[in-house]
Amino acid sequence: MYQPSTAELKNIEQWFADYDALAEQGAIEQLADLAVFPMNVATDAPGGHASVCQWTRAEYVEAMKQSMGGGTAGLDLRSTRTPRFLTPNLVVVETEASMTIEGEKHHMHYADLLVRTEDGWAFQTMVQGGWGHGWPPAKRG
Repeated sequence: MYQPSTAELKNIEQWFADYDALAEQGAIEQLADLAVFPMNVATDAPGGHASVCQWTRAEYVEAMKQSMGGGTAGLDLRSTRTPRFLTPNLVVVETEASMTIEGEKHHMHYADLLVRTEDGWAFQTMVQGGWGHGWPPAKRG
């Protein structure tokens, strides 16, 4: 099992601090610059099944515009992230988050796969329940 150094953990923390700052501003194109495409997306669909797809950059940008709008500023977003290094180049980051929308607190639990590229860390896979409305259920084989 790979044990990351303190510097590696701080590097992931800084990556997310940069990501969160861009998200707060609603800088969706710059967020897309922090990703590797096609991006894998896994979620669940109504009816109790998973749903998976791959997004192009354009699809990611459109989805984030719809979900994030002008950014996360003012939502009192709070996140606790737990990085799990599989290797020095692959990190699964589990996030517990909450935000307040129109006075109501919402909780989220999701995970991202970050991959080390020549240009630094990038996210490549997003896993979060609840996005699959209208998506076809996943099929084996």
